[in-house]
Amino acid sequence: MHTADMAAAIPSIIWGMDAKLLATAIVIISYVILFTEKVNRAIVALLGAAVMIFAGILTQKTALQGVDFNTLALLIGMMTIVGISEKSGMFQYVAVWGAKKVRANPRGLLVVLATVTAVFSAFLDNVTTVLLIAPVTFQITRKLKINPYPYLIIEIFASNIGGTSTLIGDPPNILIGSALGLSFMDFVYELAPVVTITMIVMILGFDIIWGRRLITTEKNKKAVMAINEIDCITDWKLLFKSLIVLGCVIFGFVNAERFHIDNGTIAMLGAAVLLLLYTWGEEHSEREHKVEATLGNVDWTTIFFFTGLFMIVYGLEVTGVLAMLGQKFVEITEGSIEKTAMLILWASAIVSSAIDNIPFVATMIPMLKAMEESMGGREAMMPVWWALSLGACFGGNGTLIGASANVIVAGMAQREGHPISFIGFLKWSIPVMLLSVAISAIYLQLRFFM
Repeated sequence: MHTADMAAAIPSIIWGMDAKLLATAIVIISYVILFTEKVNRAIVALLGAAVMIFAGILTQKTALQGVDFNTLALLIGMMTIVGISEKSGMFQYVAVWGAKKVRANPRGLLVVLATVTAVFSAFLDNVTTVLLIAPVTFQITRKLKINPYPYLIIEIFASNIGGTSTLIGDPPNILIGSALGLSFMDFVYELAPVVTITMIVMILGFDIIWGRRLITTEKNKKAVMAINEIDCITDWKLLFKSLIVLGCVIFGFVNAERFHIDNGTIAMLGAAVLLLLYTWGEEHSEREHKVEATLGNVDWTTIFFFTGLFMIVYGLEVTGVLAMLGQKFVEITEGSIEKTAMLILWASAIVSSAIDNIPFVATMIPMLKAMEESMGGREAMMPVWWALSLGACFGGNGTLIGASANVIVAGMAQREGHPISFIGFLKWSIPVMLLSVAISAIYLQLRFFM
């Protein structure tokens, strides 16, 4: 059943309230509770979805129609692959190897750790990336006897910026890519250039500000050079298996359009194959333990959060609220793609710096889809979609709570005795966020409107 047909089938008055107002109220209350962080976000999303069903706005069947299972499959598949691969120690190996390539020079280390974080974030989720890189950072800076603060700050920024460059790098991109049927290479072609430029500008800025202050002794450098990066590899067989599967999965993403296979299917196939290779030849009890432990490491809170969120937003869609908002948006921007793209870019960045960008993007997607027909169709609207991705992802750098990776690094820094305060972070985050969004605005202008 089409959304328009479903909207017609929904009673205009539910519980004595207009259906549009009721759906809006459910969403607002759910989002407010989410932003207070007083209740687990998965619980909030699932409760909100249940209320949508009990209210009669959705049925169980139609609620499931609103769930983007391709997004869920992509998330579960990649979480499983990364969870197994990291056990080999490959990611820590790269970080230590990079530090030794610059001869443990503190200034060069800043560039290496920022670059490694950005590259890893393009293929792993941001939280996993910082969980892997931050401990190595502490280890190296401890041996160099230098302050880890600038390295941790630039790693936070690099994780959010680097993740913007690919389909799988950041949840907003996964949502957008799945909703529009975009390929892995679509994101690389359109966003990797501006991400690269932004990273270069940011690294140069940090080097100018911090570079000359990062000083250590030759003795300390020798201590870092004495680290054997090979020792980071804890399981060579698993390393080779993981590299083969990761390579095949990335190949699948790049060629997904040619094979006419969704990215979620590719990720799930890769996860299943790597699980098979990881447990092959084990005794029954050990095999079952490894499978259960691996699947237990999947972030199921995020998966159920997405599931409930899809249903909540679908309630807004079927009642026609998002179509109505989309029409108002068209009127405000006078139907101009350029004005719409710039407004979406800056609004997304500002909102995403203060709140979780996932609910925001999930809500914006059906609204922008509703605008496409009156603004020239999908192709004409693509600059707006890229603006949404850039704004939502780069906006995560705006505050310490703007992205999960920020909070994770701050927590680790606190435990290591190098606290990152909310206000102290703003001194760095606001300029970086504004500069990165300004670069994005210039890029979009040159790419689509010149």
